[in-house]
Amino acid sequence: MTTTQEALLPGTRRALLHRIAVAQTEGRAPSLVAAVVRDGQTVWHGARTSVAGHGPDENVQYRIGSITKTFTAVLVMRLRDEGVLDLGDPLEKHLPGTGAGEATIAELLAHTAGLAAESPAPWWERTPGSLRPELSDVLGEQPLLHPVGRRHHYSNPGYTVLGALVEELRGAAWEEVLRQEILEPLGLHRTTVQPVSPHAGGWAVHPWADAMLPEPLEDLGRMAPAGQLWSTTGDLARFAAFLARGDDRVLSAESVREMRTPAAPAETADVLDGVTYGLGMQIQRRDGRLLVGHSGSLPGFLANLTISVEDDVAAVVLANCTSGPLLGAVGADLVRIVAEAEPRIPEPWRPLREVDPTVLELVGQWYWGTYGYGLRATTDGLLALAPLTGGGRRARFRANGDGTWTGLEGYYAGELLRPVRRPDGSVSHLDLGSFVFTRQPYDPEAPVPGGVDPEGWRGIG
Repeated sequence: MTTTQEALLPGTRRALLHRIAVAQTEGRAPSLVAAVVRDGQTVWHGARTSVAGHGPDENVQYRIGSITKTFTAVLVMRLRDEGVLDLGDPLEKHLPGTGAGEATIAELLAHTAGLAAESPAPWWERTPGSLRPELSDVLGEQPLLHPVGRRHHYSNPGYTVLGALVEELRGAAWEEVLRQEILEPLGLHRTTVQPVSPHAGGWAVHPWADAMLPEPLEDLGRMAPAGQLWSTTGDLARFAAFLARGDDRVLSAESVREMRTPAAPAETADVLDGVTYGLGMQIQRRDGRLLVGHSGSLPGFLANLTISVEDDVAAVVLANCTSGPLLGAVGADLVRIVAEAEPRIPEPWRPLREVDPTVLELVGQWYWGTYGYGLRATTDGLLALAPLTGGGRRARFRANGDGTWTGLEGYYAGELLRPVRRPDGSVSHLDLGSFVFTRQPYDPEAPVPGGVDPEGWRGIG
């Protein structure tokens, strides 16, 4: 087990072990293995098994199913960052003749391209990939079931198309590009397309008897970019740290943050659960905590990767059974246990290195109409705008070098904050995307749109 200098407390470790033990027992899993990552390092590993002679650890491979999609999405984002494609490009521009060419790259990544959930029969997860040698065999005669861009509809063929896109633009097989551009740089040496010993066998557990049946292990062929990979808790822990922080050898922190940002509307059934999808990553709010990652399943295997970026805690859970334990709930609980038992210690407050008088002139209290806001200069060189009381629009702003600032998030993302000065150089007001912020509510000395009643504030007599 790899640990940081500050390993988890004994009580935390026992709570984690108890959670996976309950999951393995109640879910009737032949084996269940898990890992927890904190501050970018694996700090705990646990395993439970009922199969004689099978002692899974962080190096034993399990099939990870659709977590493969996140790897494929990273490859596509690398192409975007290199300028090879734009996420708004229609598929037809780079991969013509699929029958789904009007869908954009971003829509394919977010499962909003309108494609079918599965490829035409026979059931692709339990049959050889050789039955679907061409992309047309995966997409079928009618690839689109829904209008492009109108709804989130999870699509395995969609990620097969993205894998084919990677192959077309790289001029190499998907698995080779994956190895060179992600697995080797991140040191994921136990993540492979085909199983490499030691690896778990996949089992089906009888729903009404404590009996097991071995599941077939098929090579998915063309469908590989949607679910082929085998991996370990050790490798997926490192991958989770990358998805939380980025790694310039593979993908910047800004680009992985974009992957974690909602890009698809939640389906009606998911609205109350706060579940949506980013660019190759699932996103949900659970117990007040924002979680990102991905789940996976194939006959004989279940997998889950869950990250709380705010807590800087991630969990990986793998099991070798077709159904049983709810690994999404287990992963969320492992994150919660660590985050609540050992809360993240914040970085110490530090003052600004340099104080810019023109920035100090902007900070303090402002009013948008009668709404009070505070504008603060932060150590990272940004301006932070937030309501003085209650909820409301808030955002950070990055300096543009010309006296203006650009919003980084929320309602004001991309919007321009411009201090407007009087002839004597003093600040009259702030123009934020045409909204006027003044030092006093409806300041009569500022050019408030619509004007301010010259009689001023009054009571009702």
